Amino acid sequence: MTLSGFNILHIDSSPIFGGSVTRQLSARIVTRILEQFPDSAVTIRDVGLDPPGHAAADVLDMVRFKRFDGLTSAQVREKALSDRLVAELLAADIVVIGAPMYNFTVTTQLKAWLDRVCQAGVTFRYTPEGPLGLATGKSAILAASRGGFYATSEQSHWDFQVSYLKQILGFLGISDVSVVLAEGVNISPEHRTRALERAMSEIDQMFVAAPDLAGDRPAAA
Repeated sequence: MTLSGFNILHIDSSPIFGGSVTRQLSARIVTRILEQFPDSAVTIRDVGLDPPGHAAADVLDMVRFKRFDGLTSAQVREKALSDRLVAELLAADIVVIGAPMYNFTVTTQLKAWLDRVCQAGVTFRYTPEGPLGLATGKSAILAASRGGFYATSEQSHWDFQVSYLKQILGFLGISDVSVVLAEGVNISPEHRTRALERAMSEIDQMFVAAPDLAGDRPAAA
């Protein structure tokens, strides 16, 4: 019995292209997965350079309230985009997210993506016992960067980046979340180089032995 390839959703959310730490880290993660599972398929969703529009009233009417009557041409386009983003997430076995910290949290571009894919009745539902995630059977790997240091107990209460992403992914039913973190990248060029090297090494170590990325997915004959 051998594992077939995975469907990988590769999300980058940095608005910076050249020199982005998280773009380098997320690319390394996807490369390592493909080396071990070459039959995998990759869907690239670059919300950093091509972000979905924010959840204004006309978007909320569709995404949250499911009002589809009398849509304008702009709303038709927005609905098609939202449907496509949700379909990409639900089809993925592995979600790789490059997520820099901006002002203690995720970028506005990544938040816009999350606001599109968090849809009641589609990626989660409410029950008498509380919300239930519907995007199950997946794992996620976060490639996170920070200009300063927030992983220590003294500064951890300022982290609305990784903690938020773990919370929202868990809300959607994705509880298997791994994090690769590069901290202090804006302290100095030396700090940036060392942080990137450490994070790259951590990624390589993750894939020294084939990781258990399949979860409960059955093996193929």
